[in-house]
Amino acid sequence: MRSQRRIWTTAAVATAAVTGVLVFQGVTGGSDPDGDGKSGADAKSAPVEADVYRTPLTTSEDGSSAALPQRSTEPFSLLGVTWTDPAAQVTGRIEARTRSAATGTWTGWLPLDTEIDGRTEAGRTGVRGTTEPRWVGPSNGVEVRVTAGNGVKAGLPAGLRLDTVDPGGSTTPLAAEPAAFAAEPAAFAVEETETPSDDPSPGDEPPSGTPTEEPGEETAEPSPTPTPTVESPSPTPPSPTPSRTTASPKPPSASPTPSPSTTPPLPPGPPSTAPRPPIVSRADWKADESISKEAPDYLDRVKAVFVHHTAQTNSYSCADSAAIVRGLHTYHVKSNGWKDLGYNFVVDKCGTIFEGRKGGADRAVLGAHTYGFNRDTTGIAVIGMHTDTKAASAATTSVARIAAWKLGQYKGDPAGTVMLTAGAAGGNFFGTKFAAGKEYLFQQISGHRDGFNTQCPGGSLYGQLPAVRSLAGGSVTGLTIASVTGASASGSTYYTKSNVTVGWKTTTPASFVRSYELLVGGKPVATVKGNVTSASAALPVGRHSVQVRATHQSGKTTTSAAATVVAEKTPPAFTTKPALTLRTGTVNADAVPLTLRWKATDAAALKEVRLTAPVAKTYGPTTGSASHTAKPGKATAWKMTAYDHAGNTAAASVTGSPVILQESAAKKTGKWTTKSSKSYLGGKSLSSSAKKAGLTWTFTGRSASWVVSRAATSGQAYVYVDGKKVATVDLKSSATKYRDAIWTTSWASSGKHTVKIVVVGTKGRPAITTDGLVYLR
Repeated sequence: MRSQRRIWTTAAVATAAVTGVLVFQGVTGGSDPDGDGKSGADAKSAPVEADVYRTPLTTSEDGSSAALPQRSTEPFSLLGVTWTDPAAQVTGRIEARTRSAATGTWTGWLPLDTEIDGRTEAGRTGVRGTTEPRWVGPSNGVEVRVTAGNGVKAGLPAGLRLDTVDPGGSTTPLAAEPAAFAAEPAAFAVEETETPSDDPSPGDEPPSGTPTEEPGEETAEPSPTPTPTVESPSPTPPSPTPSRTTASPKPPSASPTPSPSTTPPLPPGPPSTAPRPPIVSRADWKADESISKEAPDYLDRVKAVFVHHTAQTNSYSCADSAAIVRGLHTYHVKSNGWKDLGYNFVVDKCGTIFEGRKGGADRAVLGAHTYGFNRDTTGIAVIGMHTDTKAASAATTSVARIAAWKLGQYKGDPAGTVMLTAGAAGGNFFGTKFAAGKEYLFQQISGHRDGFNTQCPGGSLYGQLPAVRSLAGGSVTGLTIASVTGASASGSTYYTKSNVTVGWKTTTPASFVRSYELLVGGKPVATVKGNVTSASAALPVGRHSVQVRATHQSGKTTTSAAATVVAEKTPPAFTTKPALTLRTGTVNADAVPLTLRWKATDAAALKEVRLTAPVAKTYGPTTGSASHTAKPGKATAWKMTAYDHAGNTAAASVTGSPVILQESAAKKTGKWTTKSSKSYLGGKSLSSSAKKAGLTWTFTGRSASWVVSRAATSGQAYVYVDGKKVATVDLKSSATKYRDAIWTTSWASSGKHTVKIVVVGTKGRPAITTDGLVYLR
């Protein structure tokens, strides 16, 4: 750590002749700076020293505008404009544009927010009025223009100065910033002044090799009703003259010098009702403690949190977040004149939380963030510009986590309200006037605009604060049962034998959930941590109501809608055993058409019936038959299994063998003619046109089908079964068909039967052609 801070005064353009800055390349989060897999204490504690360049602005004769002409500069990544009187306000516009060090291109005009109140740490010597600092990424050129508001007679405040900050470390260029204005208005025209020589002006420090020490900082901290301290305006120099604040050279091996402390080490802060989120310490973001030497001031408690936005850009890389925090720290101390970084915590868009003002993240440290309401509060700043752009969910989640933790240390309710005492007279964005010493009602998570007349934290982020409060102190939202593993659903009811694993989901991040309970019949049967989203239970036989109850870190509980789960172990039943019958269709040497029939039921809920042999098929719970084919002359087992939704099963089977009886096996009466064709079964068939000619087959089986050939000229035949006429079959067909099983019959059991066909002798088409009989045994 450097033991002294020094200041040089140079010509209008800062030169590279100023040397002696030793920069430690910092890596946030305690990561590995050397790439050796280690994060040693020395590397972790070594600060990165920032450089600050101060350049006065030239004010017009009538005091209505000021400017800094376009120029090259020493490298910087953050800038802001300050002025002497911390109570003074710029009611017009302050804008800057910068040149990218990487590409050499210039941005459009970038507005600098002037709503910050420099009196936040009034009572300290050297406190200045200030704009909000703006992160611009690695730059080496700048131009500034300032105008007073219309009708403002007082003009611009005295001592206008541009401060540019190089936070040290490697930073990346921003994405292109939009141009605020296409052309420069005439109101910004500033009369050119003579460029100063290298000779020092009266009152300036000589630019010799002998630096002078910078004046020490006062340690005064605002009281509940701060009284602004106004510096005497210094005369405006004849032209802009930048000055640089840097460090004395020291060897790389130098150990950091501990920051002086006026108080003994404090014990840890009180425990919180909410878990502490990960926080990047000041040592990890490489804070230069030598510029914040004063001991922190402590509060009795934290009653509320104020949310801010800062750095005025959303296009930064999260890899630069630590550098941005270093830049804010340096700007607040060396430009604003504050004792330390004003915010207690800083959050980037990736959700990383950085410790802000020193004193211990777990302590109630007095910050400088909300004029009039710094006491009993904590300030959390989100890096970014959220006037019209919502903050990333990762950022708002982290804001909710750190707010819940800090308020939980003092039994606060992040979703509740609290009375705060105004430490100074003022007003807020909504027109409310505050009187010093009086109490006012605030949300325990409030926006900066609730306590001060400012746009901060931007309309979009302010609109997200109700959701932040809900995350931090509400109840778990969107809790629903997502799955019941080990069970099968039928409608809205789940069925299981006994063991189930219930899964759930929620819209609340796991970091805000303390625990989940699995409820059966309203009673907890399993409890898991908030980052676990399932639990198992063994259910007794019966009907059960299953729910999930979530406990938020606030202690509030949410219970999901109930799922009905039935546990049962009774297997289904085949009330009609599987059975085979022959059916109509085309017969060939390899396949005989048949029908498989069954009926399965279950006491609770039948799920399906599966045919597992000779082929695999699955049928719904209401299906009771299916068409198949079987190879003739071969006994085939048809195996089936019924499943209920609980997983209980029942099995059944039937075996059948189709047999083809050729026409030659029949007993003939009357005249028949043999016909040959490869289209016939066995290559032959019998045909007859003689009325009353007949064929009779005798067999033992349980189902039979008559196979014929058909055409447009085919006639009719009578069918007799066991001596009784049962049907008249017409063989006429517009399309020619061979091996067509045209008629079938079945019996409840296998037995000896006869089937006889007799030619009707139909007028005009008497002929019939038979191709045999198939029976099932």
